[in-house]
Amino acid sequence: MDFKNKTVVITGGSRGIGHAIGMKMASLGANIAILAKTTEPNPKLPGTIYSAAEDMEKAGGKALPLQVDIRFEDQIQGAVSQILEKFGGIDILVNNASAISISPTLSTDMKRYDLMHSINTRGTFLCSKICIPHLMKAENPHVLNLSPPLSYKPEWYSPHVAYTMAKMGMSMCVLGMAAEFKGKVAFNALWPKRTIATSAIQNILGGEYLMKRSRTPEIVSDAAAIIFEKDFKTYSGQFLTDEEVLIGEGIQDFSRYRVSPELKEEDLQLDFYI
Repeated sequence: MDFKNKTVVITGGSRGIGHAIGMKMASLGANIAILAKTTEPNPKLPGTIYSAAEDMEKAGGKALPLQVDIRFEDQIQGAVSQILEKFGGIDILVNNASAISISPTLSTDMKRYDLMHSINTRGTFLCSKICIPHLMKAENPHVLNLSPPLSYKPEWYSPHVAYTMAKMGMSMCVLGMAAEFKGKVAFNALWPKRTIATSAIQNILGGEYLMKRSRTPEIVSDAAAIIFEKDFKTYSGQFLTDEEVLIGEGIQDFSRYRVSPELKEEDLQLDFYI
C-alpha cells in the first residue's frame, strides 16, 4: 500500500515505540501527527514532540507536533481540528500513550492508579471516539492499540492489578470496537513478544541488564506497517504479537532487531503478558 499523503495520528509519539512507528510510516511517505506532552528535553526521557517531528521529516514524511495530554477531551478535540486543517483527514490512529506502575495493590498510590487508567484505558477510548468519525471517511482506516492479548490468567494480575487492569482496558477497546465498527474501521492490538529497549525498560523495569536482553522498537514499527497494509474490512479484532505479524509475511530472522547481537533469540526476555 502507498502511504504517501496518508495521515497517521500517534499518541505518545515523541519516544520509544510511538516514535519508531512514526519513523517507519514517515519513511513510507505518510503524514505524522505526534500527540504527546513533552516539549522540553529531559535527561532521563530523551525526545520531545519537536525533535520527533524533525526526525520524521528527515525520514521522508510530513510531521505535525502537538502538545496534548490525552486525559483532556478539549485538548484532543483541538489537536484533531489542527490535524484536519493541515492534512485534510485521518487514516490511521495509533493508541500508544501509556502510564506504568508495577506495584502491588497495597503499594499502589491512588493518584498513580488514576493516572494509569486516565491515560491507558480512558485515553485510548477517548482518542478513538474522537477520531472514528474521520477514520470512517478514509480509504483503509485502522486503529492500532499497543496493548496485550486479552487474558484472565491470575499471574498477570496479582503482581500489579492496577497496571494490568489499565492495559487490558485498552485491549477491551479493541474487542468491543472491532465488533461495533465492523466493516467501517479496523481495530487491532499489537504487543511485543520480547521486551523492547525503551525508557520504561531502562528506568522502571530492569535497567541495563534487561535492555541488553531486549529488541529495538523497530520490530514493532515494522509489524505495525504490515498491519496498516491489510484490508480494514477483514483484518480486525485481532490480538497480535510483533513476531506473529512478521512470520505471517515470511520473515523468520529477527537478529537485526537484537540490542545485543551476540545473544541468541532464546536469551532475550519475554515481555509481560506473553
